[in-house]
Order: sequence, then C-alpha cells, then structure tokens
Amino acid sequence: MRIRVPATSANLGPGFDSCGIAVAMYLYLDVLLDKKCDEWFIEHELTGEIPHDETNLIIQTALRLVPELEPRKLIMTTTIPTARGLGSSSTAIVAGIELANRLGQLNLSMEEKINIATEIEGHPDNVAPAICGDFVVASYDQEVDFVKYHFPSCDLIAFIPNDELLTSTSRGVLPNILEYKEAVKASSISNVMLAAIMTHNLELAGKMMQKDLWHEKYRAPLIPQLKEIRQMAEEVGLYGCVLSGAGPTILMFSPNEKTDLMVARLRKASISGTVEVLAIDREGLQVF
Repeated sequence: MRIRVPATSANLGPGFDSCGIAVAMYLYLDVLLDKKCDEWFIEHELTGEIPHDETNLIIQTALRLVPELEPRKLIMTTTIPTARGLGSSSTAIVAGIELANRLGQLNLSMEEKINIATEIEGHPDNVAPAICGDFVVASYDQEVDFVKYHFPSCDLIAFIPNDELLTSTSRGVLPNILEYKEAVKASSISNVMLAAIMTHNLELAGKMMQKDLWHEKYRAPLIPQLKEIRQMAEEVGLYGCVLSGAGPTILMFSPNEKTDLMVARLRKASISGTVEVLAIDREGLQVF
C-alpha cells in the first residue's frame, strides 16, 4: 500500500491560518503489509533528527488513533523540504491518519480526517488542502468548516532558501493584539482576495495577497529575500508573490508565459536558494 500526500502552501498572504493550496511535491509512505514486525520501523533518508522508530510523527499520529496497531515496516520518501513553509509536518500527520485509517479499518470520512488533523496540527490551513487537494478555505472552532474550490490555473514558482525557519520562530514575531481599525482593514483585504479567486481574477487576487496585514509585515525581517523577489516579480508581471506558510519559502503565482523569464531572473540573482516550478495538486491525499 502506498499513501501519497501533497505539500501545501498556507495563508496566501491575507488568508492567515485559514487558506491553503495543495502543491505538487509529495510525501510517499509505502506500507509493507506482508512483513509483520516486533517493532515499528520507518526507513527514510532525512537527517538524523527525524526518528526511525515509533517516535516518528507519522507513527505517533497513527498510534494516537489506533494504539493497538500491529507494528509494520514503512518506507517514507519525500521531495518536501523540512522547516521551509511547505507543510512538511502536516503531510506527516495526514499520512499517519491515513495509515491508521487503512490498517485500523476506521473508514474515516474526509471531514473526520480534516478534524483529526486540525486538532493535532492546531490550524486547518495546511492539513485541509493536503487532504482535499486544490484550494481550501477553512475555519476551526471546536470543529472545522471548510470549502474546497478550484483555484484558477497558473504556474507556481517557489524560491526555497537554503536556511530553515522553524514555525515557532516565525510565530514568535507576531503581535498578540491588533487594533480594531487595523483588523477591519486586514479582514477587508482578505475578503476581496477570496472574491477575486472565486471569480478567477488572479490579477486582483495577487494584488490583495501582497497587501496582507495579518502576518507578513512582521515576518518579513526574517526573510530578507522577500522584498527583492517581490520587486522582481512585479517587474516581470506576475500575479502575486507571498510567503509560503510561515516562510522562508516564497511562492509566486505566474502566468504561464512569464514563468521562464522569472525563473531565469531568480537563478541569476545573488540570493542563495533553489527555484522550483510547481503545479497545483488537485487530488489531495491518495492511496494506491
């Protein structure tokens, strides 16, 4: 059995902690059903900090749902970089939920998976699109209410810095309180962005993405490349440029005909990191 979970990019600027999009980078979890083991073991090629035993987040999540699961050997491969704002921990949680769902015969619905994943993760913006695919808007208050929508077609360009940025660090710079007038303005920007996406107006959606008042202006000092890349994107004529999740990855929404030029400019710039041209994943969590 193979479980596939897409990466995600949360927030899209002003959709803070509620909006997310599934991205075509994947975590694969192969479950060796014919090999029962005395202990859990997950084979992977990540850094030594990621455990191979039952303390691994994938296995922890599965055992949280079904503690009596028989140990298995698992093989995990992923193209999603850790601590870069592309939902690597969320993909592990979703993979663990599906592992328990299949081995424990839980028959969980999509809604149940999203609620469980959100309870573990704390926010639905990454886990919901990882499960549903495409673009998801979600709200969490004891339970998750969510809407999946077909995001307008465009290229995604990701600039992934070489250095990690932990979510805890990125959240630590956010204010505890926003003034009422500031919150009203931030909310109006979010609303226009969503309306623009729903009417397939990517020009306006991208404009609103870059007006975020919830988090980006506080996090920008942690990601010095953002200002330069955003200016470059505006010169090339992209729709918008935002932090992916808590950063440091910077995600750009590009018309197809502008992508090659933007990628060339990024690769010539004196900024350290990798550039990936990606697509929106429309399917979400899959089992083969």
